Amino acid sequence: MGKSIAFDSIQPLIEKIITNIEKVIIGKREVVELSLTALLAEGHVLLEDVPGVGKTLLVRTLAKSVSAEFNRIQFTPDLLPSDLTGLSIYNQQEQTFVFKEGPLMGHIILADEINRTSPKTQSALLEGMEEGSVTVDGTTHMLPHPFFVMATQNPIEYEGTYPLPEAQLDRFLLKLNMGYPTHEEEIEMMNRFERTHPFDEVSSVIALSELVKMQRNVKEIFIDRAIKHYIVDVVNETRNHPFVALGVSPRGSLSLMRASQSLAYIRGRDYVIPDDVKYLIPHVFTHRIVLHSEAAFSGKIAEEVIVELIEKIPIPVMKERHLS
Repeated sequence: MGKSIAFDSIQPLIEKIITNIEKVIIGKREVVELSLTALLAEGHVLLEDVPGVGKTLLVRTLAKSVSAEFNRIQFTPDLLPSDLTGLSIYNQQEQTFVFKEGPLMGHIILADEINRTSPKTQSALLEGMEEGSVTVDGTTHMLPHPFFVMATQNPIEYEGTYPLPEAQLDRFLLKLNMGYPTHEEEIEMMNRFERTHPFDEVSSVIALSELVKMQRNVKEIFIDRAIKHYIVDVVNETRNHPFVALGVSPRGSLSLMRASQSLAYIRGRDYVIPDDVKYLIPHVFTHRIVLHSEAAFSGKIAEEVIVELIEKIPIPVMKERHLS
């Protein structure tokens, strides 16, 4: 197995983060846990849902909980790459160009309605997500660490939008949906928001340095060879499925492995079990496949195809010593 990790001290911190977020976000523990999974895995999240379900509030509360600098960027058709990355301004007194940082220079970034901006601006965000840096006037500027993007898009409105290309979708570790609250959850939401805004009462529960340490720990989580084979078997099945025009890339395999390590870590284990992988497959793979037109005629959607694949591939049997 990997290096020994003191889970007796880690687990209370993780639970404190989740509980802190749940003071504001009601009834969405799975989304909260998966968002934290992506953050600790140093990945990014695409949050697709209708307006008003708490997407912005989720990201703001997550950032505040881990003492991270939060920036929100509202994506619009006229947004330029320099509006994200920053630009070089000429200083007449010093007769030099000075770099003025853009809002992308933060730890946790909310890219709101990402599909409403042009592909050129989307590509500037893509560079930051993939490379951890931005290039302005030929000069590369490193982004802060940690760096986490949660992008949102409305699944209903398509007019005036620019669909994200497959290359950019592949950069998101997870795709999540929040959904509407239940009747009782919405009543509880009203009660909490009746006199004060819960976010105003939320405070940081860990230092940013502790988050960085957790991200390092995730990479030490043991993943058995049999589980790696399981991941690749599912990936290969997406590439050979008759309804799939574009299967999961090798980046998708690595993303599922890293997400599984992170989820195991959050759940207090220093090793990955098959159930970690099986649970994450829909969140990691659904946005990475492209279906043939025949699939639409048959009424198939990506989520259904992925579920069929999961049921088709046998789950590996782990050795006793890894399940103790």
